[in-house]
Amino acid sequence: MSNLVSLIGWTFLPNLVTGWVQTIYYSLTIRAGSPKPRPGSPRYAEHRRLIHISVVTLYLLYTIYEADHELRSAGTFYSDLSLPLTASERDIKSRFRRLAALHHPDKVSGEDAGRVNDYFVHLKTASDTLLDPARRFAYERFGPDAVVWASQNRCVTIRDFVVRGAQMLVPYYAVAAAAMYAMGLFGYLEFAKYERWVVLAAMFVFEIHIVMRPGRPAFFEKLVDPIMAFWRPGRPAYLPFQMIALARKLCVTIYVAFSQIGPLIGADISTGQIVPGGGGRKGGSEEELLKQNLERLEMTAKGLDQDAGRLLEMEMAPFVGDEHVVQSLRSKMKEWLVQNTIRSDPMVRDALGRAFRKRRLDAPAGAKGTK
Repeated sequence: MSNLVSLIGWTFLPNLVTGWVQTIYYSLTIRAGSPKPRPGSPRYAEHRRLIHISVVTLYLLYTIYEADHELRSAGTFYSDLSLPLTASERDIKSRFRRLAALHHPDKVSGEDAGRVNDYFVHLKTASDTLLDPARRFAYERFGPDAVVWASQNRCVTIRDFVVRGAQMLVPYYAVAAAAMYAMGLFGYLEFAKYERWVVLAAMFVFEIHIVMRPGRPAFFEKLVDPIMAFWRPGRPAYLPFQMIALARKLCVTIYVAFSQIGPLIGADISTGQIVPGGGGRKGGSEEELLKQNLERLEMTAKGLDQDAGRLLEMEMAPFVGDEHVVQSLRSKMKEWLVQNTIRSDPMVRDALGRAFRKRRLDAPAGAKGTK
């Protein structure tokens, strides 16, 4: 559920960071006094598109690293007992005896007694779980939840644990599928709509495969584990439940990439605006096209208004400080605009002519100004 919330809510942050990064990029790459790309220009839109893709990509890579770091920090029963994944029953008993001799609660008194007692209970739980074949099988696939199931739900055999895991697994994917379907009905998640369902189905099959098979997948043993060992020597291999947690995070990451990066790859920037290529919420409708054109027209008008204001300030700069001259110049400019711009307009002349003709036709006989 937390993954679903992060998928829905993660929309505002990338645009905010993209604006900051683009400002910093221009301050570093463009010399002082040189013109910067103006908002609404194709060059500005291209820079924003590339920066946005880079920001989202880096953030998604960081989320995967963060998920891996959290899994490593949480540890497992194997890492707590300093045992390999292939540890035998004899190895588990021998290691627990050594740790029990060092961390037994009877050897500590005072304020640390409670903490040492909790740690000893944790080591005892880890040892008992790994010594029981059914509980060890369940722990490797479902994580610490299997320990709770063994104590509260009286799961004894492997079949009991698998059934309990299925009862937790099916509602999770049912809620995810219902949420995707509902968002699709409201017009969201239009880009890569079918690919999203393929990813969800692949994740479901992957998780079922992890839970049902007796050992670890060959993909992790032959590819993922060697890469991780090369990157950080000595790190333990992933347990199946850690693989599932990491795969779920990767699934959410792919969904975010579909929403944030996918439409930008083929976006049209020829008009100075980033028009997503096939993405968004029914982006090809006439109303949205009209809205985009109006926004472009508004930005163009603002740019022209700013340019005209700057030119006027430059022309009046020599007269700053002399109010009499400034007032006289303004009155002359106003008169010039009225005489040469407004009255010379064909539409204005036609309107004035019709008004004069109407006054002459409606005037009483003998009135002045009718001829």
